[in-house]
Amino acid sequence: MRILVSNDDGIHAPGLKILEKVARSLSKDVWVVAPEYEQSGASHSLTLTLPLRLRKINARKYAVRGTPTDCVMMAMHEIFKDKRPDLLLSGVNRGANLGEDVTYSGTVAVAMEGSLLGVPSIALSQCFQHGHPVKWGTAEYHAPRVIKKLLKIGWAKDTLINVNFPDVVADSVTGIEVVPQGKRDLADLLLDARVDARSVPYYWIGYRKQKNKAKRHTDLGATESGAISVTPLQLDLTHKTGMKALKAALA
Repeated sequence: MRILVSNDDGIHAPGLKILEKVARSLSKDVWVVAPEYEQSGASHSLTLTLPLRLRKINARKYAVRGTPTDCVMMAMHEIFKDKRPDLLLSGVNRGANLGEDVTYSGTVAVAMEGSLLGVPSIALSQCFQHGHPVKWGTAEYHAPRVIKKLLKIGWAKDTLINVNFPDVVADSVTGIEVVPQGKRDLADLLLDARVDARSVPYYWIGYRKQKNKAKRHTDLGATESGAISVTPLQLDLTHKTGMKALKAALA
């Protein structure tokens, strides 16, 4: 099985090293193609106004000066000319990709692009609390088992799998839960206004710690309770019920 590993945290990210190790426990044919620099929040963006630079690190490891989606495209169309990968793994992201995060996430976008190109794809993220060490050991310990189970079961075409590991040590994980996306309290959004040395204002966007307890049977609720969340995400964003209503109204 040929496995492609990528991410949005960059070629030197600790989560990428962990996922590469996980991939090597599943196959000897592992390739890494990741952004030269961190691209968190890049979503499914492409580099269209600048040239892409591909840096070969070794025989099966490359860095791309571009977005996470650029990395997948370069891998598929430039590096894998002889044989495409059988599986794409994205991550392990430093931080959760839950709820509406998936619309901003470069980690999820890697898996999305892989799915669009016909490769079974899984995005993996490790939840953590700011100010505390990231419990990378949880993802490293549980990821191989989760991936093997997913590969054995399989999943629908044009669908990617979003996996999030809870912010607990590996032995404290309560199980694996298949759950839908949750939704954060919008009051958690933080817009931090500051002023630079020349008195010009600038801003940081981020999130405060959640105030309200997430709904239990969602990705947010599952990880909050110490479980690994598994969410299938489909590429077709069409709202079928709404489409029927619109047809009836506009016919």
